Amino acid sequence: MRRLGILFRRMDWSVVLAVILLLGIGVAFIFSAGQSQSAAYQTLYLKQMLWAGLGIVCFLGFAFTDYHHWYHRAWWLYFLGLALLLLVFVPGIGVRISGARRWIQFAGVRLLQPAEFAKLGLILALARLFGAPARNPRHRRLILIGLGLTLAPFFLIASQPDLGTALVLLPVLGGVMLAAGVPARTLWGLAGAGALVLAAALILLLAPPALGWDEARHEILLERCGISAYQKNRVMVFLKRDADPLDAGWNKAQSQIAVGSGRLWGKGFQRGTQNILGFLPRTVAPNDFIFSVIAEEKGFAGSLTVLSLMAVIIYGGLRAALAAPDRIGRLLCAGITALIFCHVFVNIAMTIGLLPITGLPLPLLSYGGTFMVGAMSALGIVQSVYIRGERN
Repeated sequence: MRRLGILFRRMDWSVVLAVILLLGIGVAFIFSAGQSQSAAYQTLYLKQMLWAGLGIVCFLGFAFTDYHHWYHRAWWLYFLGLALLLLVFVPGIGVRISGARRWIQFAGVRLLQPAEFAKLGLILALARLFGAPARNPRHRRLILIGLGLTLAPFFLIASQPDLGTALVLLPVLGGVMLAAGVPARTLWGLAGAGALVLAAALILLLAPPALGWDEARHEILLERCGISAYQKNRVMVFLKRDADPLDAGWNKAQSQIAVGSGRLWGKGFQRGTQNILGFLPRTVAPNDFIFSVIAEEKGFAGSLTVLSLMAVIIYGGLRAALAAPDRIGRLLCAGITALIFCHVFVNIAMTIGLLPITGLPLPLLSYGGTFMVGAMSALGIVQSVYIRGERN
């Protein structure tokens, strides 16, 4: 107990306070997002309170456990994540929702979303790969192995399909390699290769219609290249503001209206008309578009508060990386911080129209049990590094 008391006092309390405040804000606005909907959506905030409580337990458990414990089991956890990702494609185990297989079920009950655990397993595996004292981060073979470790879950998640979550893995790899000391020239080379792939995808989307191809022929080409019809529609809606405003572009348009109509102080709690009247669809308002609900009801002031709390968490991750007692801790903090930053950036950017719509939740705020447990566990690992850092 005395040992736990010492560790408890060493925690980064600015981050802990930010986490608790964001959890409370998330529950409050999930409650607001569901009150004008059916009974099933009105009780989502109660489930979120349960997930938040479980997340706090995981946060404390991981914080008080020495992070080396998970480092030594990194390969087991990584391959367990891959195995879970494969299970979603097994009939009877993986469940298909809205055309995507992202969940594992048992006896008809959805249990977990494997991609969330695979992300943490990947960070642990990359830290194990690049964190060994004898490893030279400039060695080409090491970099190729790290790329292979990342691409394996990337393609499995993208095949579900869940391209938004898959793409987050790439900045995580970049963050770990940067912290490990991989040369900048190599990082820029990998970024350039990614840009070329993105440019090729845009050419596939835009060039055939300009050359007079009919839509059916174009979609066949895209499917052969691994681009689904709904992914094409989301990108086209992003590139062309007025394209399909009543279908593929509906969520984007209504989200931007909700954010803009909040102005400085917002319309008031539970008074957001985009939310109450159902213009923000009930299926996405409590999770992917929770920031739109907050921005409409609490305006720029509320949005800035959320961003400030997220900034405290991200800065805390960087501070923990700098104070880490060893290379392993630094890499774990770098990977987890990159993951949290990407989720925050992409989610908020899509709600205000700066990026295409993706199903990427906002950490600690969006509704969801697996994502909550995964995010809180990851933040607990950062705390584990911090309380054992050089500062203490």
